[in-house]
Order: sequence, then C-alpha cells, then structure tokens
Amino acid sequence: SYREDPAELLPQLQQIHPRYVAIVEKPETLGRDYVMEMHRLSRKVDNDIYADFLWGIITGYDAAGAMKMVNNSTEPLIIKDAVASIWELHSAKWFDRYGWVDDHTQGMWGEKKSAQDTVVTYQLPQVPTKMLSRNRKGGFDTVMMPRVNPVDEMQTFYNLYATYNPDLVVTAAHATERNLEMPFSLGNIKAKDGQLYMDFPNDPQNMKESGKRKVYFAVGNCLIGNVNNTKESMAIAWMNSGNAATMIGYVVTTWHGRNGWGGLKYWLTNPGRYSLAEAVYMNQQDFLYQQYQWYPSLIKENYNFDGNEFLIAAQKVAKAMNTQQPTNDQIGFWHDRDVLAYYGDPKWNVRLQEIPEETDFTVTSKVKGKKCIITIKTKENFSLERMKGDKFKQEHVLDLPFSYFFPERLNNPRLAAGQDWKAAVDENFLIIYDPDFKPNMTYEVVLDIDK
Repeated sequence: SYREDPAELLPQLQQIHPRYVAIVEKPETLGRDYVMEMHRLSRKVDNDIYADFLWGIITGYDAAGAMKMVNNSTEPLIIKDAVASIWELHSAKWFDRYGWVDDHTQGMWGEKKSAQDTVVTYQLPQVPTKMLSRNRKGGFDTVMMPRVNPVDEMQTFYNLYATYNPDLVVTAAHATERNLEMPFSLGNIKAKDGQLYMDFPNDPQNMKESGKRKVYFAVGNCLIGNVNNTKESMAIAWMNSGNAATMIGYVVTTWHGRNGWGGLKYWLTNPGRYSLAEAVYMNQQDFLYQQYQWYPSLIKENYNFDGNEFLIAAQKVAKAMNTQQPTNDQIGFWHDRDVLAYYGDPKWNVRLQEIPEETDFTVTSKVKGKKCIITIKTKENFSLERMKGDKFKQEHVLDLPFSYFFPERLNNPRLAAGQDWKAAVDENFLIIYDPDFKPNMTYEVVLDIDK
C-alpha cells in the first residue's frame, strides 16, 4: 500500500522485482497523471530503458465492481465475437461473429453472422441535411449536404452490440471522458450512474448487456481512458455495466496513435501468439527502443501536456537530434509513450483465435547453463510481409519487427558473441529488426544470461 502515489513503492518493487503488477485503486484517485506515472514507474526498477513489469489497474464503480473485474480475469478467454466502429477489422477473419459501423464511409455497416459465413456490407440511406460549411472569409454558411440520420447510425450500432454480445469491442471515433461518438459524429454513447446508454433523442436506451465479460479496446479515441477522478466517467461505465474485464484507452487527446494502434497491430498480426497485455507491452518496448536510437537524451524526460506541447516537443526533439525537421514519428512516439491506460489484470490470458493458415512460424526457447537459445522455424507458407503486419494501419504503425515474449524472465540476457542480429533484448523479450527470414528455414538466436 501507499499513501499518496505508487512511486512510493519503488524500493519495494526493486526488492520484489515482479513481472506483473496490478494496482487496486478507487476511481476518485485515477486520472491522467496517475497513468503516466505508472508507465514511468514501470521503467525504474532497473537502469535500462525498458518497462520491467507488465501492469494494470483494478478499479470499478464500487468495490463489487472491482472484485468483478478480478473474478472475470481468473479464467482464460479466447475472443470469438466482436463489435467495432472502425473499418480496419472489416475482414473479420479473427472472429466467428462480427458486426461494425464504418468510420471510412458514412452509413456503411456490416456483419458476419457465423464462422462459416462471409462478411456482408450494407449502406444506410443519406438524406439532404442542413449543415454548416466554412466559407472563404473564415465564417460559416448553411448548405445542404447528404447525411445519414444519426438515429439510424445509433440504432445500427445498438442492435449489433445486442445481437453479437461481443467478447471484444474496438472503437476509434471522437470521444471524451463523458461520451463516445459514433463515426461521423452521428450520435453518442454516454454514461450515467455507472451505466452505458445510447443517447437517442428524447428516448435514451441503456446498452443491452448479457453479463458476459469482455475486452474494450478504445484504440484511437481521445480521452476515454481517463477516469478523470470520478466514477461517473465513461471508462468506469465500460468496466461496470459494460463488464469490461480489461479496458485500454488514451488519457489524453490522441494524435500520433502508435501506442493504441501499435498494441492492436501486435495482437492482430500475431493471433493467438500473445495475450492482450503482452501485445501492448511488446509494442511499447519496440517504440522505446526506436526512440532511444533517435534521441537517447530524451528517453527519461517527461512529455509536457500543459499547453503548446507539439511545439515544445518538436523543438526538443530537433535539438536532441541536431535536425531542423524531426518527423511526425519522432515527435509522436514521445507524445504517445506514457498515455495509454490498461485497466484490468495484466496476467489475464485473453487471446485472439489462431488462424491456421497464418500460423506460419514457430518460436521455442531453451536455457542451457549460461545460454538461452531461441529457435525460429519458418514453414513452407511463411510470409515475411505477414510477420511485418501486412501494412495494417501503416499510417500509424510501420512494419513490425520479429518479436518474442520469453515464457519466463531471463537474468540479464544479451546477444552472445558472434550474433549480428539488430536486436533489442531485455529480461522479458527479444525483438529483431529487419529480419530477412525465408520459408522452410531454421534460425537460432543465442543469448548469454547470468545464472
């Protein structure tokens, strides 16, 4: 326990040296700064740049809600059914049943009714609607534009959510601590007294729940992961009435998106290989390594979110890199580093289903004395492009490296003499950059370890 701040526990964490940390805390204590401090604390147990433990926050509308989160995480879960408000999952290859409203084409939605079915898409009607349009003088004119009736959009998502009773919900539209917009600002889900409801005009309706435990991944929404020091927030309502045993979301206004979309990309492009917490962790260590290559002097400096942050960050990165024009990635990785909240038990074994035709390589490891040998065997159908992520959300996350989360933590691992891989190695993981793997081949990575 601590009095004011989890940072008080650093000496105990250094003594215990846990691989997983779960913090139990009331909503009134949880906010943006708390989440950022947990990220920083996770990197302070030893002297390297990486997070030393996987962590999550256990909370709820009340004590019973927090206990429900714990109980819902005791048994593994394989994701079968999902609902989303993003386009990127529209192939639905990971799911038996799936429904979504589209954020690329207004009014488009689709569904996959069973594992044997194909995806079918539909289009909601658009009608001429009075809208404000900015004119050349900087003001606004009223114009007639085609637009979907917000009630139709809300009703579609409401029905999909009830019909498919999802194990996983993924969203990425506008949001705050108090609302989640449907794509194209066509209505809102809101929270009241720990209950999620669709804000139909004149007739709000509670979201229909079966009590089934689920994961809510707010992959690109602004602010929705910020409990904002109140149990009357959207995050707490998703955990309470939405029964999210794990919720992931941003505690600041999103911009670059690497932390959220990168975590999802690691999970989706390695279906069944990583638990959700492992995927999020691996993504974060990946971009910590890349940041360190760019500007080691800033790796332990906190990003400033108190105003003019983009300008200040650009100036600091430019100075650290001795360049006039740092890239969006170089600035955005820093912006995203400490602002994704993970609510739930980080040791919960929640995974996507394996896709047999995409399970095209295996990884095993064996410790022999002061060596750990990682063996990578590619199959005949191996695809390097698939390993890299098949260009999924490439505007936010470029090609992925090879990655491996060790079954057990290793003591001070490092590449053995003669190993020329471009690699990031720490006690929990191995990442290899630019691997030129070929089909039907066996590769070995040899690590020296301390006993």
